Amino acid sequence: MKKMVLDKDQIMKVIDKNKILLSIICAVVIMASLTTAIVYPFVSDNAIVSDSVLETAAIRKGDSGSKVKEIQRKLNELGFSVGNVDGIFGSKTLTAVKNFQRSRGLTVDGIVGTATAKALGITLSSSGGNSNYSGGDVYLLAKTIHAEARGEPYIGQVAVGAVVLNRVKSSSFPNTISGVVYQPWAFTAVHDGQINLEPNDTAMRAAKDAMNGWDPTNGCIYYFNPATATSKWIWSRKVQLTIGKHKFAI
Repeated sequence: MKKMVLDKDQIMKVIDKNKILLSIICAVVIMASLTTAIVYPFVSDNAIVSDSVLETAAIRKGDSGSKVKEIQRKLNELGFSVGNVDGIFGSKTLTAVKNFQRSRGLTVDGIVGTATAKALGITLSSSGGNSNYSGGDVYLLAKTIHAEARGEPYIGQVAVGAVVLNRVKSSSFPNTISGVVYQPWAFTAVHDGQINLEPNDTAMRAAKDAMNGWDPTNGCIYYFNPATATSKWIWSRKVQLTIGKHKFAI
C-alpha cells in the first residue's frame, strides 16, 4: 500500500483545523460550566446569606406562637429588649432582631431563619408540633375559636384554642377535639349554632398556634365571660387570668 506523505503546508492546515476544533470544544465546556453555576449557585458554609433566601419556614414580623416567645426571651436575655414576651412578632421584636443581626455580622433583614436562629442558640423546629392532629382537627378548632372568641384579641383566641386542647389532654374530658367540642353543653357556640360559621384566617392561624404549643392560659381548662355567664357553677372555678373579655380558670 502506498503511504500518504503530507507536505509542510498540508500539515499546518491540519494543525490549524485542530486548533479551531479545540477552541470550539473549550468554548462549549466553559459555557456549560457558566450555565451550571447560574442554575446551581455555590454557597460557602461561611458566607453571609439572607435568611429569607434560604429559609421558607423562617419566622418574621406578623408571626406568633411559642417559638416567637422563645426568640423574644433569648433576645431579652442577650440585652436586645423586645419588651413584654407575648409571643407576637411585632415592631419591637423586629427592631431587636435587626439589632442582634447587626451585632453578629448577619444580614440585617429582621427575619429569624437558620443563621439567625443558630446565632441565638435556638432551633426553628417547634416542640410539641401538631403532627398528632389532622386537617379536620385544625378546621374544627378554628371554627370553635371563631365562634367563641371572634372579636377577642389574638392572644385571647389562641387561649380559647388552648383550653380545648388542654381538655383533650385531661382525663376529665373526651380525648379528641371533636369529643371535647361537641360534649353536651360544653360550648355555647355549639348549642346556638355559631359553630357552623366559617372560620376566618385569624382563627385558622390561632388554631395552628395553639396546636404548636402556645398556651397563654398555662393549662386552664375553663373560660367564661363574666358579663354573659349564666352558670353559677363556673364561678366556683379558680380564675388564673383574664384575657380580653374572658376569664380563664382551672
